[in-house]
Amino acid sequence: MTSRPRRNTTLRDEQVAQTRAALVAAGRSLFGRQGYTATSVEDLAREARVTTGALYHHFPTKTALFETVFEQVHTELLTSSADAASQAPDEIAALGVGFEAFLDGMLIPDVQRILVTDAPAVLGLARFTELDERYAFATIAAELKAAAEAGRLRADDPDTLARLLLGALTRGSMLIAQSPTPHEARDAVVKSLRLLLSGLTA
Repeated sequence: MTSRPRRNTTLRDEQVAQTRAALVAAGRSLFGRQGYTATSVEDLAREARVTTGALYHHFPTKTALFETVFEQVHTELLTSSADAASQAPDEIAALGVGFEAFLDGMLIPDVQRILVTDAPAVLGLARFTELDERYAFATIAAELKAAAEAGRLRADDPDTLARLLLGALTRGSMLIAQSPTPHEARDAVVKSLRLLLSGLTA
């Protein structure tokens, strides 16, 4: 008698998770392809093959769905950047490689549109900054602290330095997005960040 409710609950949970995943996938596709403003709630529901009521059951607003998509794309890009950095010989080199990999992501149209073209306006600067720091700050700060402890970095306040570097990375991403020649802008930003990092080495 007790096993049937558990099976029903599990099936219900799976259906809920599948619907939510379909909505996030629809958001990523449409927000990335045509942008937040040009994407309607009806477009999202149609793409996900659900009703608008189902969409609002999972996400109270279109902005809430966009935020979830932003977090997914940002996390994926940071993960790929960390994977690239893991092969570097030391912490400072790891930051350089990781920054470069992150900026490479800004050359991908849907990633660029979601993360830097639409996100600051859609989420608001305060929320955008909060999410940006939530997923990137700890990694950057940890690398800086490790480098300082190993004597490879001059940094009395690694946390503040991490936030400044993250700000430079975010602004560099915007420069790439706004440039008529994004590949050249990417190279210029990478070069400047590497010079900045080299100036910090002990």
